[in-house]
Amino acid sequence: MSKRTVASRPALLSLILPAVSLCSFTALCVLQRAPMADLLVYRAEGAAAAHGGDLYAFTVTEWRLPATYPPFAAILFVPATWLPVPALKAAFLAGNALLLAGLVTLSARLAGRPLSPPLLRTCAALALWLEPVFQTLLFGQVNLAVACLVLWDLTRPPGARAKGLALGLATGVKLTPAVFVVHLFLRGRKREAATAVTGFAATALLGFLLLPAASADFWGRRLYETGRVGKAWIVDNQSLRGLVARALGDPAPGPAWALPAALVAVIVLRLAARACRESHGILLAACAGLLVCPISWSHHWVWCVPLLAVLLAEGRTLTAGLVTLVFTARTMWLVPHEGPLDLELSWWQQLLAAPYPILALGLSGACANMISRCPIHSTEQTGKQACPSRSFRSAGR
Repeated sequence: MSKRTVASRPALLSLILPAVSLCSFTALCVLQRAPMADLLVYRAEGAAAAHGGDLYAFTVTEWRLPATYPPFAAILFVPATWLPVPALKAAFLAGNALLLAGLVTLSARLAGRPLSPPLLRTCAALALWLEPVFQTLLFGQVNLAVACLVLWDLTRPPGARAKGLALGLATGVKLTPAVFVVHLFLRGRKREAATAVTGFAATALLGFLLLPAASADFWGRRLYETGRVGKAWIVDNQSLRGLVARALGDPAPGPAWALPAALVAVIVLRLAARACRESHGILLAACAGLLVCPISWSHHWVWCVPLLAVLLAEGRTLTAGLVTLVFTARTMWLVPHEGPLDLELSWWQQLLAAPYPILALGLSGACANMISRCPIHSTEQTGKQACPSRSFRSAGR
């Protein structure tokens, strides 16, 4: 057997594995008759924006799902009305598969380890089966698109033209990326933060120009109606609010959730601002946003992909294995969660019902220990820069 044949095997496997992975996922969707419910909401939003309907009055699908994104997102969803639903589902599935490859590429850039094409395809094929990624494709969600936009912007070289603008646009689609704007400001990158705020303001302005009634309704009323998004106490919600609500057996924990969430936001964002490595700061900011947001559905946690990339690049294989296990075990779906059963879990079921916030809190604590030992903080009083990786280097970025 020639050396050329042996060398071609990994490349051939990297072509077969993504095809098998995507075909298996598609077969599951067909067999389970996956409705891609969120995609149908987006399509209805686009139709309302295009035809002058009441953007926040309708509900669609058997679950009676409403529109929850800003009017700017509805404007972007107008092209979704141009295709019949089956074709739209196929397009979204293919698009999300490409976006997953993009997220893996950007995650490798964040970790400082560019991937060869065969390795990229292999990693993307495996990442599809991480629960947040799997659910994103299953529901026809936009999480991968938002994460790619944010991560692309944050990993651009310092001083890049209009750096921060893409982050602002992503915030205009789904408000949760605003946590990264706060992170930039605390990190001392005020120009980038200001650019992001400008981009976000432009999306809001465009919404008011094209959809004035919907914009007034959203910013004046709908934004504050958390219940429109869904029940915050069900196991699908992997935020601190969901964890506290289930632990207390109280669907509306009030200050019992709000005060710890505020404390976590301050501490974790402070850690992100002080992180020696830029990648750690970005991941901590993502954790802060996912933890303190009133509702962080399990599919919002697609930031597990860059987290795994950074852990593997740093040689933390044991931690990476644990993280992979948490994001593939799907333990929240193993506990009773029909009707009000989410509020009646035993103590050990509580652990299974909230794997993502528990993991995020644990990793944040580990990062706090690392940051306290970072050389840059031990030399701050002398004015010496002992940690060279506080920002992305131009080479390879």
